[in-house]
Amino acid sequence: MGKASGEIPRRALGRTGEEVSALALGGYHLGLVKSEREAVRIVHEALDAGLNFMDNAWEYHDGRSEELMGKALEGRRHEAFLMSKVCSHGRDRRVAMRQLEQTLRRLKTDHLDLWQIHEVVYDNDPDMHFAPGGAIEALEQAKREGKVRFVGFTGHKDPDIHLKMLARGFPFDACQFPLNCFDGTFRSFEQRVLPEVLRQGIAPLGMKSMCGEGTPVKKRVVTPAEALRYAMSLPVASTVSGIDSLKILRQNLRLARDFTPLSAAEMRRLRERCAEAASDGRFELYKTSKKFDGPPGRRQHKFPPLDELAA
Repeated sequence: MGKASGEIPRRALGRTGEEVSALALGGYHLGLVKSEREAVRIVHEALDAGLNFMDNAWEYHDGRSEELMGKALEGRRHEAFLMSKVCSHGRDRRVAMRQLEQTLRRLKTDHLDLWQIHEVVYDNDPDMHFAPGGAIEALEQAKREGKVRFVGFTGHKDPDIHLKMLARGFPFDACQFPLNCFDGTFRSFEQRVLPEVLRQGIAPLGMKSMCGEGTPVKKRVVTPAEALRYAMSLPVASTVSGIDSLKILRQNLRLARDFTPLSAAEMRRLRERCAEAASDGRFELYKTSKKFDGPPGRRQHKFPPLDELAA
């Protein structure tokens, strides 16, 4: 888990034999970048700096995130460890495989390095994904056909839902969930899911190091450096970071290059300092509300669109 001076650390991706950058570029925020030119430049500058782990999902901004990343990776696909996610949300294997073909076209590649079931956030999601003809069978088929190398699942809602997925004994290669200094004391993935993932030899991937929208940073509860250092100090393969500008990219690259792990005592003190602010979930609304649940998942579970509610 070391690094040369001034380089982004590389870490083992579980039992896969792969090494990835300890910081990953989040695909959702890439789709928020105003111009295609800047989005491409963000990906290129990240690759130039040694950040090789690229995150995405089929549903991000109706495919725009994948399309932007695909354009940025033309001629440089071999430099990236490329992840995207299937967003079937309980629909069958055939829907999942159709989404995979769309993802591969958008990303201009013939394979993904990691394909994950996206947003496992509803109580019945594990049963739906593992049902005969469900998304788990799509993961197996895609791996068998060489369209993906490794497979996993993601979610941000409830540690119990993750543990239901992990209890099935399926050989996931990776698992992604929120890890930050607020999660440490509130409905905690760090305390409940991270140990089980490590026990099974599955690569843990952290996300929402600044709680998704950076609210605790904006409110000066923590600094960007404290938030990212805490997340990266956990025993994870990589931390997925939302980057929607060159300014944020350069800030995060600087933090990653200068990274030294917090001690156990420093991490405990930061958790304790944040515990009161964390206690009612105000900074982790993705756990306590449906606000952060994506439109395709909401539709499949019969929830109205968020914009309809706003009206």
